[in-house]
Amino acid sequence: MFLEVSHLQVHYPGRAQAAVQNASLGLRTGDIGVLIGPSGCGKTTLLRAVAGLEPASGGHIRLGGALVSSAQSNMPAQERRIGMVFQDYALFPHLDVARNVGFGIHQLPAAERTARVAEVLEWVGLSGQEQRYPHELSGGQQQRVALARALAPRPQLLLLDEPFSNLDVDLRERLAHEVRGILKTAGATALFVTHDQMEAFAIGDMIGVMHEGTLHQWDDAYTLYHRPATRFVADFIGHGVFAPATIAMEQGAPVVHTPLGQLQDVSECPLPSAYPQGECDVLLRADDIVHDDDAPVKAEIVRKSFRGSEFLYTLRLRSGLTVMAHVPSHHDHKLGEWIGIRPQVDHVVTFSRLAA
Repeated sequence: MFLEVSHLQVHYPGRAQAAVQNASLGLRTGDIGVLIGPSGCGKTTLLRAVAGLEPASGGHIRLGGALVSSAQSNMPAQERRIGMVFQDYALFPHLDVARNVGFGIHQLPAAERTARVAEVLEWVGLSGQEQRYPHELSGGQQQRVALARALAPRPQLLLLDEPFSNLDVDLRERLAHEVRGILKTAGATALFVTHDQMEAFAIGDMIGVMHEGTLHQWDDAYTLYHRPATRFVADFIGHGVFAPATIAMEQGAPVVHTPLGQLQDVSECPLPSAYPQGECDVLLRADDIVHDDDAPVKAEIVRKSFRGSEFLYTLRLRSGLTVMAHVPSHHDHKLGEWIGIRPQVDHVVTFSRLAA
């Protein structure tokens, strides 16, 4: 692993609980990692520890095989060869694009510096904009200048802290895809912090979900969604609800009984012995629920959100259980209408039942 964070602890003076506790993750050369989680979960603190801006109180951080942080030692930030991109871009308003981008490589000979500035501006799609000033650029263009400036010194690791938070939603996701392409072109290894799942899925090879200082899971997006390691990850990633369920053995195979009917022929289903009396909570995501007028289970539409090609329906069963479902947008039912639904679950994800 190029970046190795192992059992990292970060404490702030005067606080009983660690801001980051026992966090471990790894990034290979050229990979992009993303940390997501609610505000105050510790993701920016972890990023700052990797940068050398916060000391480790336990565990260690290795970069390119070299130990850069531990409880006993802390390599200064300026010696780590790390580039950083912040949410406010931090561009110099009195310098044009070329001088902003070349600021961190002023020690290079003029011709080499000019060539490097031209190279990174081409990566970010701003060739020919060298003489423009930050106030003459859009928010997305300013973000690309900040990225080019961070890439210019050839950092061994790039850190990005909520870089798109000042942009509108449509631009953020589009720019996330563009930034991923830029980082892959540059061969950069990067660690990115965001609270936006769509950004994380758009840009990350590996994604970590944090909550209250704990890194709950570090995995690719598919695994986070379909095989969440903890109840918090299951709840945080994607749309879904937890429904009471009972697992039983029938004809030699486990079957999950839910308020929506039986789940059969499903992969990786736990055995009934995994829970007392086989009773558990099963995760039902919006894409696990199918609208079927002939289904015996009916649910009332209590909320609907138009998503273009589909609706996201919030549905309430007669039992009071609420579930969500993605429904093609030509199935435009009214609020209060009852429709048939059935489960179609490929990945059974279960957790211990919470006490009432």
